Order: sequence, then structure tokens, then C-alpha cells
Amino acid sequence: MTEAREPAGPNGETHARHTPGTPCWVSLMVHGLTATQDFYGSLFGWEFQPGPQQLGPYSRALLDGYEVAGIGQLPPDRHLPIAWTPYLASDDVDVTAETVRLCGGTIGVGPLDAAEAGRLAIGSDPSGAVFGIWQAAGHHGTAITGVPGTPAWNELLTYESVSVAKFYETVFGYEEEPVVSADFDYVTLHIEGRPVAGIHGVGHALPRDRGPHWITYFDVADTDDAVARLVDLGGHVLKPPRDSAHGRVATVSDPEGARFSLIESPR
Repeated sequence: MTEAREPAGPNGETHARHTPGTPCWVSLMVHGLTATQDFYGSLFGWEFQPGPQQLGPYSRALLDGYEVAGIGQLPPDRHLPIAWTPYLASDDVDVTAETVRLCGGTIGVGPLDAAEAGRLAIGSDPSGAVFGIWQAAGHHGTAITGVPGTPAWNELLTYESVSVAKFYETVFGYEEEPVVSADFDYVTLHIEGRPVAGIHGVGHALPRDRGPHWITYFDVADTDDAVARLVDLGGHVLKPPRDSAHGRVATVSDPEGARFSLIESPR
């Protein structure tokens, strides 16, 4: 993580409609829906309400009444990697999905309607990293950021940044800002001059059981306290808390193995 969004005010930053290409939602598909809700509810203070059921049982996580993320249940016979998936905003998911295909990516789900909420597709980039596409109707996506318990940043961990960055730029219209360094491969993706996501080329340091994948950073008030709470709840620490230029960060996983990061941003 080399750049994060500008910090919101003390009460967070609320969002109506997201600019196309902006990460606008994060969603997790798991086998144990109730247990996973209990885990994240205790970790982040989330409450849950039912969401669209097009892909099976699904609930939206709320923080102080604002929608921040989604958790759904995988069919018992689906043995997919358990992972947080960012959804990127689109004005026309069908056009975006076709562009994904033309640029060497794949579309595995959709495009399909999610009741009155909007229209979605789930695809993967040429390296295999999975992401979603969201065309908002009644549901615009994450409604608040900048406070503990909300998504703070999305970052793609992949083999190398150059070729995959070209894919995302072509599909979503990003501008890129590479880090000029002989030993650090990182590109920040911008929309209208604002950093919205990052691509980190880590070569053979990728987990063997995962391959290229997106990882979501969640804002917390105190990273060390959040890590201790996570462990008590049955989660696992992959990289212990460490200081970075953007705050204190830890990489962790939930009881089903979904990886994510916790970040205590300077306030």
C-alpha cells in the first residue's frame, strides 16, 4: 500500500454514486454465513440485514445504519477460494464485461440483475485475480468510509504490475502512477487525479495456494487491539502489526481463510 484515500472527517465520508472504475463495494462468499457474520460483527461492530438472493443467501453489513460490505453463502458443492472481492463501479456492466473479455480477462458470473439493487458481473483479469463489476440502481455500494469498520483501500497482489495495470486501465479508464524503484513494483490507479486502488507486483512471494488476488484494507481504531480481538474470535495473523507510511498495518485472515488487512490510519 503506497497511497490511501484522503482521510474523511471525524464522522466519516458518505457516498451517493461512485465514479466508474472506483471500488464501490466489497463482498465475501463463505460456507458458514452465520458464523462469519458473528466474526465480523464482533470485529468491526457490523450489523446485518438481508440483501439480494440471486447468488444464494446474502446479507449486507451495516455500520451505524450505513451499508459497508456484503457477505453471502456459497453452495455446499462449491469449493472456491474464500476471499474478499472488490466491486468496481460501471455505468454499463454489459459493456464493461465485454471489454474485460476483449482485453484477455474472463467473466465467470453474469451480467445479471440483483433485484432492484443493480446489475453485476464477476470476472477475473488475465492473471486470474477475481473482481466484481457493479452497475448501481437502488444500491450504490459502500455508503461510508473513513471511520473504523469501513473499507479503506483495495490492492491487487500479482506477479508483476505492468501488464495487468494495462488491462485495468483499458477496461476502467484509470490513470497510473508507478513507483520508480528498482526493487519495489507498485502502481497506483487514479481516477480524476484521485488514488483509488493499487497494484503490487510481488513475484514469487505470492502465496502458492492463492495466486494473484485482491486484498481489502479495513480501517480500525487500533491495529494491535483489533488483531488481538481477531485472534480471540478465531482469526489468524499472517503478518503482525507493523508501521508503514500510511499507518499501522497487519495482514490477517478470518476463520474460513479469507485474507484482509487492518489499517490504523493517521487521524
